[in-house]
Amino acid sequence: MTLSADGRPSGIAGTPRTASSLPLLLLGAAAVAGAVAAGLAPSAARGWVAAVAVVGWLLLAVVVWTGRAGAARLRAHAAQLESQLTGAQTQLGARGAEVIHMAQVTLPTVARSLRDGAGPQDALHQTRPPAEPAYRELLNVCVTLLADAEGRAAGAAAAQHHTAGDLTRVTDDVRLLATETLPAVVGALRGGASADRVLANVTWPADPTLRDLTEAAVRELALSERRAAAAQTASAKALSRVQAKSVSMLADLREMQDRHGEDVFGDLLRLDHSTSQLGLMTDRLALLMGGRSSRAWNKPIVMESILRGAVGRIAAYQRVRLHSSTKAAVVGFAAEGVMHLLAELMDNAANFSPPTDEVHVYVEESRTGVVVTIEDSGLRMSEAALRRAKESVSGQAADLALLQGTRLGLAVVGRLAVKYGVSVNFRPSSRGGTGVVILLPPQLLAQQPQPDSARTVAAPSAEAPSIEASVTEAPALPAPGQAVGPEATEAGPSASLPSAPASAGPVSPVLPEQGPADGPEAPGAPQATPGGLPVRRPGRTMAAAHAATERRTAERHPDNRHSSERQDAQQTGPDAERTGASSASPDERHRSGQSIGDRFGAFHRARRAAADDTAENPQPPRAE
Repeated sequence: MTLSADGRPSGIAGTPRTASSLPLLLLGAAAVAGAVAAGLAPSAARGWVAAVAVVGWLLLAVVVWTGRAGAARLRAHAAQLESQLTGAQTQLGARGAEVIHMAQVTLPTVARSLRDGAGPQDALHQTRPPAEPAYRELLNVCVTLLADAEGRAAGAAAAQHHTAGDLTRVTDDVRLLATETLPAVVGALRGGASADRVLANVTWPADPTLRDLTEAAVRELALSERRAAAAQTASAKALSRVQAKSVSMLADLREMQDRHGEDVFGDLLRLDHSTSQLGLMTDRLALLMGGRSSRAWNKPIVMESILRGAVGRIAAYQRVRLHSSTKAAVVGFAAEGVMHLLAELMDNAANFSPPTDEVHVYVEESRTGVVVTIEDSGLRMSEAALRRAKESVSGQAADLALLQGTRLGLAVVGRLAVKYGVSVNFRPSSRGGTGVVILLPPQLLAQQPQPDSARTVAAPSAEAPSIEASVTEAPALPAPGQAVGPEATEAGPSASLPSAPASAGPVSPVLPEQGPADGPEAPGAPQATPGGLPVRRPGRTMAAAHAATERRTAERHPDNRHSSERQDAQQTGPDAERTGASSASPDERHRSGQSIGDRFGAFHRARRAAADDTAENPQPPRAE
């Protein structure tokens, strides 16, 4: 058996010969069968049998011949179909090869050429075109689409590269603007530079839009800074006038306390304390506005007077207990700032503790300076509140926009701490509340006075013991300074403030009364003009000048002064006893002002006499 190209059998040898002899054998067998049938038939029917056999053989011969002719035609048709099938298979194989060649060779080559920048026709010329027209048309369509896609891809890549470059430049400009340009601009504007000067030195971004934005931002910031500076300057000027007026009012009140009797003395003390609180508020706002305190001192102030001055400025002065035995003094230029800082912290401790609990202040000296500890028994601060408080006292919260309207004290403490180098730290208090530890560095402390000068300054008047005794017998009074009176000495002599005439009564704590120009008078300074008019030193208040005039008059007529003082003392002694007895009655609370004046009239005159006796070596005057 032979096989064709596709593996099919092509035919069996001898099959046509067998197919052509088979009809002849069939006809021969039919003739023999007819002859045998005719010979075996009876004589009478032998003729008919022979005739039937002949007719049947003829019919069989016709059928055989017809079948042989049909088979020949079928074989010829089958051969033709087989030839067509072979041709179709050959053509299909050729087309498959062309498709494979086009997919694996032609199209990759064309795509590579197009990617390299060749045109569609140039890419087609570099390959062998398919033999089939349909394949050639398909190849043309594919090449056109590939060329279009490559063009769009190249354009997108170029646009992406350009966009990436622009984005990189804009990012660099924005980073430069945010990290260098704007901080420098803000710093320069806050330093007082004008917008044009800042714009002349600014590093401009490359992007035009960012340049316009930068210029607009700089000019808007400059306008805002000018407005803020103008508002701050106006506020500072207005507050300075209020400060001057409050200082003048305090001086007038002190002069009125020296001039009027005990009937209005208590009312004057309350006005004195209210004015001191007003001065604290105005100083607080002035410091936040960039201004200065309303007072300044030209000589060191002892720590005891600093503490009493701080206590005398807060509303809850009666709840503050001082425990101090130090004799250190704060230099004059920092005394007011330290006093204000302590007053703010004491006021904060008193406001955030129960109204029936006391605030204790401890002072001790160390090799690193003077340590002041303020402890209250209120609720302990949360972590967030403690963090905000530490930021405020460290000077980090300098933005006034972030401050709450009623929470300004810690911000003032932070500014004063940064200005004078004071360390302020918070910690849990042993009394259950919060403790504040203030460290005054050595550069803020004055040198200790010599023993001779200490004796000269501490020399009390002859009437001081009787004054202290009379005040000790009096009950608690709502007057400034009582919190630092006898009740503050319950901790013992070593832990509490020493008793002094100036601290025994409900008067303001002992501190200098005058401003920076109110120190000791120059030895050669003229006291009067050639025409006899008194000369007032710069910065001295009218009340202080009047008091100095009274002292000089008293020095010229000492007999009149002592006689008038003895007469006043005799008149006010019984009144003080009667008032002390009547003050215990609830029905006469409306007479508290007169009661206070009666109780402390003798003390007030003794203090005035002591001030006259020590005019050449003056004591530190009272705190404002």
